[in-house]
Amino acid sequence: MAYWLIKSEPFKYSWDQFVADGSTFWDGVRNYAARNNLRSMKKGDLAFFYHSNEGLEIVGIAKVIKESYQDPTTEETAWVVVDFKPHKKLKNPVTLSEIKAIPSLSNMALIRLGRLSVQPVLEEEWEIIMAISEEK
Repeated sequence: MAYWLIKSEPFKYSWDQFVADGSTFWDGVRNYAARNNLRSMKKGDLAFFYHSNEGLEIVGIAKVIKESYQDPTTEETAWVVVDFKPHKKLKNPVTLSEIKAIPSLSNMALIRLGRLSVQPVLEEEWEIIMAISEEK
């Protein structure tokens, strides 16, 4: 299993809306690196759900339920979507400032590639963030 981070602006699509919907396809990705990350996702992979621009925090975990396929919002074949369902709300959200304060997370894509909307997360990074959420 691989780990990921997906970003959404809460005023456009929040964790609460995601939970209410029960599942969604992750569309609108128009960056090749982010698209390649979507293409690499496998059914069962987990992704942190990150509120960007406002909140700046990881609030939950999404699970891949369908691997990449053509983005139905565009006819351009270069773009794909992945289907997710809510897996788990974090016990406590983990903020970007908390992540930046941990030296062992300094190479995390969230810090190095801040604008990338779909990012890989290393297993060690995943475990640290999960521990922070539980310890608060």
